[in-house]
Amino acid sequence: MAKKRSGAGLTGTQQAAKFLGVSVLAGAVLAGIALPAAGALGLAAKGTVDGFAEIPANLKTPPLSQRTTILDNKGGTIAQVYSRDRTVVPLADISPYMQKAIVAIEDSRFYEHGAIDLKGVLRAMNKNATSGGVAQGASTLTQQYVKNVFVEEAGDDPDKVAEATQQTIGRKVKELKYAIQVEQELGKKKILENYLNITFFGQQAYGVEAAAQRYFSKPAKDLTLDESAMLAGIVQSPSRYDPVNDAQEAKKRRNTVLQRMVDMKDISQAEADQAKEAPIKLDVSKPKNGCITAVDGAGFFCDYVREVFLSDPVFGKTKEERAKLWNRGGLTVQTTLDPQAQKSTQESIKNHVYQKDSVATAVTLVQPGSGKVLAMGQSKPYGFGDNETQINFSVNRQMGGSNYGFPVGSTFKPFLAAAAIEGGKPPTQQYPSPYDMDYPATVQTCSGKPWVNDPKNPAHLENENENEVGPFALKDAMAKSVNTYFVQMLGDIGMCPVSQMTDKLHVFQGNGEKLPMVPSALTLGSTGMSPLTMASAYAAFANRGTYCTPIAIESIKKGDGSSLPVPKTSCSQAMSQNTADSINTLLRGVIDSGTGQEAGLKDRDNAGKTGTTDARKNAWFVGYTSNLSAAVWVGSPSQRVEMNNITIGGQFQEQVYGGQVPGPIWRDAMTGALQGQTSAPFTTVNIPDGPQKPGAPATGTPGTPGNNDKSKNKHKPKPGGDNKPPAPGGSPFPGISIPPDLIGGNDGGWPQ
Repeated sequence: MAKKRSGAGLTGTQQAAKFLGVSVLAGAVLAGIALPAAGALGLAAKGTVDGFAEIPANLKTPPLSQRTTILDNKGGTIAQVYSRDRTVVPLADISPYMQKAIVAIEDSRFYEHGAIDLKGVLRAMNKNATSGGVAQGASTLTQQYVKNVFVEEAGDDPDKVAEATQQTIGRKVKELKYAIQVEQELGKKKILENYLNITFFGQQAYGVEAAAQRYFSKPAKDLTLDESAMLAGIVQSPSRYDPVNDAQEAKKRRNTVLQRMVDMKDISQAEADQAKEAPIKLDVSKPKNGCITAVDGAGFFCDYVREVFLSDPVFGKTKEERAKLWNRGGLTVQTTLDPQAQKSTQESIKNHVYQKDSVATAVTLVQPGSGKVLAMGQSKPYGFGDNETQINFSVNRQMGGSNYGFPVGSTFKPFLAAAAIEGGKPPTQQYPSPYDMDYPATVQTCSGKPWVNDPKNPAHLENENENEVGPFALKDAMAKSVNTYFVQMLGDIGMCPVSQMTDKLHVFQGNGEKLPMVPSALTLGSTGMSPLTMASAYAAFANRGTYCTPIAIESIKKGDGSSLPVPKTSCSQAMSQNTADSINTLLRGVIDSGTGQEAGLKDRDNAGKTGTTDARKNAWFVGYTSNLSAAVWVGSPSQRVEMNNITIGGQFQEQVYGGQVPGPIWRDAMTGALQGQTSAPFTTVNIPDGPQKPGAPATGTPGTPGNNDKSKNKHKPKPGGDNKPPAPGGSPFPGISIPPDLIGGNDGGWPQ
């Protein structure tokens, strides 16, 4: 192998070989004949091609990647996303100055030569042969366009980009052959138009329209002489001639372009001199790319739309196909997001939970009967800074959410009640419901092998307050969220009916797995779920038992006006209408006189359920009207904060309950979202009151049981309760208490 001599360039033999190689290459391409497969020049070495004739005849030109616009359901822009910021425009919408400037500096003989500029090849050949390297190129504007097509096709794959730009004879030969084809098929004006739309101008701007907007905040058709010259000068080296970071270097390059335009007789010397005197004057528009720019806190919904696109086979059989289509962009995606609902949701979040708080909230609104996601927000904004995150607390892990979701507490109890009623239990069903008890010795599972409580160390639970002693009927037990009642119900019907019901309601853990076959998960909500899962499941109650899968995309149009297919909701009857009507009746009681009174809407039928988990690490309210369902979660994303003696949204809370903090967030978000709309009343069933205790107020009537009792422990809330301790004029409503060892991962913090 020949080596360079110390202190000198290539040997004479090497220089001659390079000279001969370029000559043969140029002659072979111009003649359209095959190159030799091997020989002294080594043209068949790695990175070259065997023959000119073997190159495919047609250059495959992928559609240029452009920005995608994401719209709400009223047509307003939520955000624009792109892998490459580009807006394709016709030549008529590009300033004549810009057209002349780019030709003058990049290929002054563009209109005189064909695909290959022989004079340029010979000039570069001589320069490179004497310098011993690639000191000067000879690419025409057409060849540069072809190279950009190769780069565009490579996308964001670094290996493919390197292959598309490698300095090898093989790539040059391909480039030259396709340049000949392009010249024959497109003509000069179309080549110039395509080149100006494809080339990179720095600062994330691809194409002249994006560049004009980036540097001057104006369309390409309005570029002046000095602005056009500056942009044309950038192309050779976008980093070196970047006017944002080095105005002096950009000005020198601009003036070089202006003088070249004089040489080409495009402008007069006087025009050039006047333009040269002008300072570099920018009006920079910062890139507005991605979900981080979304309006009204809709960044997480925007990200959810992207995740839906990348995961749904309707947009391509493989993830790679879907990613390629998304990155290519140029789409207009109309979504289900309702701007009124989104604004109301975000305002409620800001009023109740601050960004800097040690806990967070996530809120999701879903339309019953259609599955449309109307709003999605959280208190930690979408971003990379302090108290910001890119984790969407409203969705499951596979859609960009937390690893496990968040334990839902007593908001799970309606699923158990629905399974029992669907299986034939009356809504007046009674159980003894003591203050505390062990879990049943055995509980039937779907496999036929029962779950067995450890007799030596039995799992135990208790109600919120010691005075909560049965018997209770379902109506009162749901309103007061009596833990022991629902554990007895589970022991009675078994876990399989509950598991089957949650499957029909698409209630899965945040990691996508089915709920475990253990009593705490299928009674007291000890496993993690997402707000979107809960809002969608409760929407089935509002929809009289019909569950509809959530959707976020209404329609997608491509740049040419054609439409792409989009995922459709799938609706199925999860329970009978009578069962759903019974749950609606029961959950109205939670809001009317139970643990959710602080959440209630006063102007329409509404229903819901509170939930607070062990150690008060999570608090929930999930509720609905006939036309809107919403889930609100409050807690620590890491599951390390116990919400006792804590300040949230500027308000000190001695203890956080599901109805106390999430409830008002739900109320305010729903109030604004439903403003100006009517909601059909629920179809209810008659559920008689259960047994009354001596001296106790009627079920559903606020009273003061035990207010005269002096025992401090009588009404002391246990960790995980749903409501506040009793106060004068109010009754104690019990909540949830989950055995500490039954919530996996709580002690060590749940991964986000």
